Amino acid sequence: MIETTRLGPRERAENWRRLASEHFDILVVGGGITGTGVALDAATRGLRVALVEARDFAAGTSSRSSKLFHGGLRYLEQLNFGLVKEALRERELMLTRIAPHLVKPVSFLYPLRHRLWERPYVTAGLTLYDTIAGQRSVPRHRQLSRNAARRLCPSLRPDALVGAIRYYDAQVDDARHTMTVARTAAGYGATVLNSAEVVEFRRAGDRIVGARVRDVETGRHADVAATVVVNCAGVWTDDLHRLAGRRGQYNIQASKGVHLVVPGDRIHSTTGLILRTERSVLFVIPWGAHWIVGTTDTSWSLGKAHPAATEADISYILDHVNEVLATPLTRDDIEGVYAGLRPLLAGGTDQTARLSREHAVTRTQPGMISVAGGKYTTYRVMAADAVDAAATDLGRPLPAGVTDRVPLLGAEGYPALKNQAGLLAGRYGVPVWTIHRLLGRYGSLIGEVLAPSGEDPSLLEPVTGAEGHLKAEFRYAATHEGALHLDDLLTRRSRVSIESTHRGTEAAAEVSVIVADTLSWDDARRTREIDTYRARVEAERRAHAEADDSAAEAVRLGAPDSRAVFTNSE
Repeated sequence: MIETTRLGPRERAENWRRLASEHFDILVVGGGITGTGVALDAATRGLRVALVEARDFAAGTSSRSSKLFHGGLRYLEQLNFGLVKEALRERELMLTRIAPHLVKPVSFLYPLRHRLWERPYVTAGLTLYDTIAGQRSVPRHRQLSRNAARRLCPSLRPDALVGAIRYYDAQVDDARHTMTVARTAAGYGATVLNSAEVVEFRRAGDRIVGARVRDVETGRHADVAATVVVNCAGVWTDDLHRLAGRRGQYNIQASKGVHLVVPGDRIHSTTGLILRTERSVLFVIPWGAHWIVGTTDTSWSLGKAHPAATEADISYILDHVNEVLATPLTRDDIEGVYAGLRPLLAGGTDQTARLSREHAVTRTQPGMISVAGGKYTTYRVMAADAVDAAATDLGRPLPAGVTDRVPLLGAEGYPALKNQAGLLAGRYGVPVWTIHRLLGRYGSLIGEVLAPSGEDPSLLEPVTGAEGHLKAEFRYAATHEGALHLDDLLTRRSRVSIESTHRGTEAAAEVSVIVADTLSWDDARRTREIDTYRARVEAERRAHAEADDSAAEAVRLGAPDSRAVFTNSE
């Protein structure tokens, strides 16, 4: 590393100074997984890089996915072998080299419901899936009888299957992974800022030469000089094209995906599930002491910042998962709900499940590269393609990308620390399971997270209302991980907002106290943050009772926003 990996208030101030005073080879707009991936790729090729994100890292699509690093089994049916092969290679890199602390193997049970034809059909697909993967760190698929399948998943109804097949993929906390990519880019010299909104593009003739950026927290502006701007705005891609005064060579169609989170004891299983629906597939994904169930896939044309789940979305998921469960899930079982928008490349059909999951990189005008589409798993490939495309405007050849050999923060030394979990537990006086959980979030940065407890032992205490987290984690989120609001802390740095029935409201006050000194919050600011967060939770709850997207969005937008983002918010 050549620079600090901290993204705290002091570093934020310094990064604003750099933003206004330095010339950058590449300015990345968008702090989701694609944008942070571009920043890391460019920085590790020796380029001067800045990244700006109007809201928070992963605030959009990149914190609201199915949280899987997978090849996309269903894309085999679409004969998209190249995409599957590419994604499976990325899965293996994450599991073994780039982020083994963040990306973990996960198994799925595919219940077979038809005799004779279905087992050979699905087996052929999974055999191809395993073969395409090549060298892999997860087991091959395995054939199971009905009884064997129900031993793995006792919650399956006996009449819901005639047999099953078990296969493996990988899962990830998408928001934490995206934020870690951003911090890794900062470690290699990138200037990285959230709450930094592009409000205007700077020009020299018909060429883009930078942007005017507004600090969403203070209202101040910085004029950023850059040779190339890379548009990584996801579902806001078309909005940035309009701001730049040009139409893109493609359009983005947003597709809404909704997921439910339920307690682990509502489904008795040692494996996840994958189920076919008439529209797509439905996953039941193990998530710590919870299950994630989803997703939907419906066209979305409303505001992009805060998509809301409707009563119809929730009913769709419950109806389909309950087709196979002996004890049906009810609305009372739901701990959390989240909705996200996929940025799909528009095609000749209104069915978003059939639109392209591949990505496109285009030079929309001199000085601007746009990258859109794709899937979370292949973010690194998308980033490399975008930086390659920037070479034309940079006017010089670039070294080949090296991110396939660059571990993310926390990966180096992680295997050794796993073996030392007992020693670490004794050193800090916490249970071994706490150490294992922290290693799965921070990897070899665990010492950095827990170090302040030497002066303040109370940081090793759990948070009231978020007992699965130590106070030290929220302090670290403010000092090192760029968190600026309670929403950042409870929704993305942790997942309290979807892992508790109160959705984080009972933890909000205590968390605000933990970070107040670091973020310079007085009592009035703490109260405002708590009230804003609670209003958001209440608005989301009420939106979930609405019948359609328009009504749900109207309710959701009735809550105040922690960030006053004016441009490209719709």
